[in-house]
Amino acid sequence: MGDHDIESEGEKISSAPVSYSEKPTAETMEHSPITLTEEDNTRIRRKTDRVILSILTWVYFLQVLDKGVMGTGAVFGLREDTHMTGREYSLLGSIAPIAQLGWQPFSAWLIVKVPHRILMPSMILGWGIAETMTCLCHDFKTMMACRFFLGLFEAGCLPLFAIMTGQWYRRVEQPLRVSIWYSMNGTATMAAAALSYGLGHIHSSRLYSWQIIYLFCGLLTVVTAPVCYYFLDNDISVARFLTPMERLQGVERLRSNKSGDETVHEFKWPQVWEAALDIKTWLWVVLAILPNLGSALPGVFGPLIIKGFGFDPYTTLLLNIPYGAMTLIVVILSCWVANRMKLKGIILMGFMIFPVIGCAMLYGLSREARMRPALLVAYYITSFLFAGNPILLAWSVGNTAGQTKKSVTMAFYQAGTSAGALIGPLLFTADQAPEYHPAIGGVLGVFVAMMVLLGVQIANLMWLNKKQEKRRIANGKSGVIVDRSMTTNVNMDLKTQEVSGEREEVLDLTDKQNDEFVYVY
Repeated sequence: MGDHDIESEGEKISSAPVSYSEKPTAETMEHSPITLTEEDNTRIRRKTDRVILSILTWVYFLQVLDKGVMGTGAVFGLREDTHMTGREYSLLGSIAPIAQLGWQPFSAWLIVKVPHRILMPSMILGWGIAETMTCLCHDFKTMMACRFFLGLFEAGCLPLFAIMTGQWYRRVEQPLRVSIWYSMNGTATMAAAALSYGLGHIHSSRLYSWQIIYLFCGLLTVVTAPVCYYFLDNDISVARFLTPMERLQGVERLRSNKSGDETVHEFKWPQVWEAALDIKTWLWVVLAILPNLGSALPGVFGPLIIKGFGFDPYTTLLLNIPYGAMTLIVVILSCWVANRMKLKGIILMGFMIFPVIGCAMLYGLSREARMRPALLVAYYITSFLFAGNPILLAWSVGNTAGQTKKSVTMAFYQAGTSAGALIGPLLFTADQAPEYHPAIGGVLGVFVAMMVLLGVQIANLMWLNKKQEKRRIANGKSGVIVDRSMTTNVNMDLKTQEVSGEREEVLDLTDKQNDEFVYVY
């Protein structure tokens, strides 16, 4: 059968359900040499973008939108209508991260054991229902309950998305894809402000403006769950949007990642202990805490800070739209530059200079009317903090191999983001309004500390590469190897690549077990 016949036959059946027994196995790959041209690589990547990246982007947009409407709701009297006093609004901003933090051990297990096609829609449905039910809340206790369940169902979102990006894309492709779906932080910020501005003009005798906003966003999320289930596939070996030949080629094109068998559904405890004892794991955790602690400034208290400059509620919402646009640009630009220069830590350090400057200006400038332009500029450039998570995510995923170790590392990372998001709002108290000087000073210190720790992680990864080089020499291999996963051409200098025989990377090895694994920094 010719290539054209294979394509035609594949198109007929590619939309049919695929069982796990039809996956390309190590034995299949060994006895069936696969030809992978650059054209094949590009076609498979584009098909993956149309389906998988579109799903990740839309769902992450909803996740950020569902969290972001709390800040815009506060502008429309959420605190007053639910009779909150003292630190209660700050606690409301921290309860979702508390739920996420407590759920992370279960989240790591679920990501490995539950097929992604089942897990993701279930999470979406859960937090969509919690979001929708928020419109029925009339006091602090019921708001806390809904926010708790919202955080619980969102707990696995970040680690799951990071793992799925690593599962469907080569390492050189991952930073840009992470930046695309993570840039929804900016898009959702703009959408939350625009939606709140429009929905806030609806007058109802039964619902407050903020309740209408929650109802709309919650129902939109609930409807997304079945749509996500219909289009999503568990991994590239059973992707219905690819032909049978493309599935084999898809597995082959990801082999250079050397990240282990991504289709393994066995939870391996030795990999758990390795992740827990790995120094770089804990550096990822601390690095996750710091930017997410600082994100409370724009996320939970941003609209209130702008309102404190002397603007009315509707103007405050409109002025928050440029912040979302800045976030969108920063996320994509930072990941593009980091990927283009093949450096992550140093590029991230450069981007973190801007939040330091912004916080210093917000801390030092008076709130006089004549200072409004400078205050807005200071607030907007704090958006550079959002370069943190996407680069850190791609960086940590790209430096971890082994399915269980990767899921545990991502769960630890999510625990760090949750801890940061938990602590951040508690820095802000009602008696600091409208300047919030003590909290802004604390956030400034956090960003300085992050720059120092980035340097520590870079040095650690360079040291690990030296250790790997010594191991290869001891094992009779070449000390220096080419990291093909970080090249844009899938076949290096060859027009095609035909591969057969044993492949070490088919095994579910961790980065420490595989002496050919190259750390990127």
